[in-house]
Amino acid sequence: MYKQLAKSLIFYLISALGISLTIKANIGVSSFNALNVAVSDVTQIKVGTVTTGINFFFLSMCVFLDKQRTIKKYVLMIVSLICFGNVVNIILYSILANVHITIYPLQILTFILGTIIGGIGTGRVLYYGTLKFPIETLCQLLEAKTKLSFSFYRYSIDVVSVILSLGLSFYYHLPLYVREGTIISLFLLSSVIHWANSNFQKH
Repeated sequence: MYKQLAKSLIFYLISALGISLTIKANIGVSSFNALNVAVSDVTQIKVGTVTTGINFFFLSMCVFLDKQRTIKKYVLMIVSLICFGNVVNIILYSILANVHITIYPLQILTFILGTIIGGIGTGRVLYYGTLKFPIETLCQLLEAKTKLSFSFYRYSIDVVSVILSLGLSFYYHLPLYVREGTIISLFLLSSVIHWANSNFQKH
């Protein structure tokens, strides 16, 4: 149990590393992270902290809807989210603070690498099933309580995230975070997550 939990946490943090690289590439990010980065720019709060805060919002909705909630389950999620946000902050604002990628092909490669790393981390976390991602957990709970599918709720969150990110960018005259990286992420991330999850199951 503890070994599996430790592995899950490691891959959870590997996912954070991948996300950090996609942000550093500066060619746009995935839909949900586009919202996180835009909010970070507006508030001047670090991206990792914003990511943790928004995930806490989804976590609170999970607690409200989950009739089988346990203290252990949600304490683990809280600790994981805090660690996740801290890793993103450490990588972006300390380790890679002075790294600026300005060559476009290198930006693309960095983004793809980050997406693959993040996808592998997420896929392995989903395989172990010990730690949960608040957004996916919320979508599962909503699916169980309504006639709408998990995919409907998950894509709805992505669409709302994109709209809010674009709205913040236009209103506050920020850079656009919904760009080519968002499109790459849309096609690549889910494939890598599926591969990491299914490939691990075979072994």
